[in-house]
Amino acid sequence: MKTADPELMRAINRLSVLDAIRRHGPISRIEISKRTELSTSTVSAITASLIDDGLILSRHEGDLRNATARGRPRVMLELNPEASRIVGAKIAATRMTFVVANFSGEVLSEFSLPVRIDRMPIDVIADLVEDGVRACVMDTGLTLAEIDMICLGIPGVVEHRTGIVRSSPIFSDENVDFAAVMSPRFAIRTIVESDVHAVTLAHHWFGKARHLDDMVLISLERTLGLGVLHNRELFRGAGGLSHNLGDLVLGSSADGISRLASLAGENAILGDGPREGLYADAIRLGRGISHAQTLIAAKDAQITSAAERAGEAVGVTVANIVTLFAPPRVILVGSSLALGKPFIDRLTGGFNSAIPPSLADVSELVFDDADDFFWARGAAAVALYELYESPWSTTGPAL
Repeated sequence: MKTADPELMRAINRLSVLDAIRRHGPISRIEISKRTELSTSTVSAITASLIDDGLILSRHEGDLRNATARGRPRVMLELNPEASRIVGAKIAATRMTFVVANFSGEVLSEFSLPVRIDRMPIDVIADLVEDGVRACVMDTGLTLAEIDMICLGIPGVVEHRTGIVRSSPIFSDENVDFAAVMSPRFAIRTIVESDVHAVTLAHHWFGKARHLDDMVLISLERTLGLGVLHNRELFRGAGGLSHNLGDLVLGSSADGISRLASLAGENAILGDGPREGLYADAIRLGRGISHAQTLIAAKDAQITSAAERAGEAVGVTVANIVTLFAPPRVILVGSSLALGKPFIDRLTGGFNSAIPPSLADVSELVFDDADDFFWARGAAAVALYELYESPWSTTGPAL
């Protein structure tokens, strides 16, 4: 009975070796074998191919040894940062953020474009995204021809495999094939990914889950997103779907179904504020959370109550997620954290009250205020992961 496709197994093993080198390099072949549980002969064959393709470099540890030391110096392997260059982006309602990174994930340039794009026509949004990508690439002294892949992080429900955005607060239409809109503009493979998946991978590669194989991330912005990492891989739904946590049902009554977004979404929180004046202007300009901070500091009862209500709803939701997945760490990110103590205290309290006693010490809650460039770097990591999986020749990825 055939148990596995040999080509698939080779691709999986190759990805495993590359990921071990990325995470732990410079690293010896023997250490790669231990970490991946692959035989030394398999590791030797894979690393020889990776060296031929220019994806990894070898150096002798003997360069650092005492000159009187005996024996052959160990050969250490590391990624070749010049093997590829990619672009990652976070596309938000009021700001577009771009990075160019090399094959090791190191950022070569950053570019930010503060512009309100929500509900603009798709072609106008695409024009602005193209301008941002080209400007960021130009800042590195490179041309688009020297870029291998682009990944655009979009809020909402996104199909990773197709590039279709089923719904997003920045698009007026549903089921937008944004990958098909953007790819012809660059003549480069362009991936469209959920922004929460991008920032989840950013934390796994560069941030507060760097040495974890499993974790959960929750983003608290205009959309409430969920990222689940299991065995160092992102969990995606059918068709590579991302998860809109805001659609989670918290209960029902004669008035209808209550969803998380109706209590903890940005619109729900800000909707309790003044309908006119500076606050209303701030919301129209996409600065509602910042102004809500000011009102909370001034002891505004309505906004403080909305922040507390939202925090408790998120805390209960996090407890439910921990009950399902029992991750060692839950990372919370996003603009709503700027609401401060009323929000975070009630979130923590809601979590502690709802978590089953048997799981009370399982998951660590971590709050992170990483900027948009970190999210864009996560989109770059998504593109790099695609490249690591791709077959290569000495002329580049065979996409």
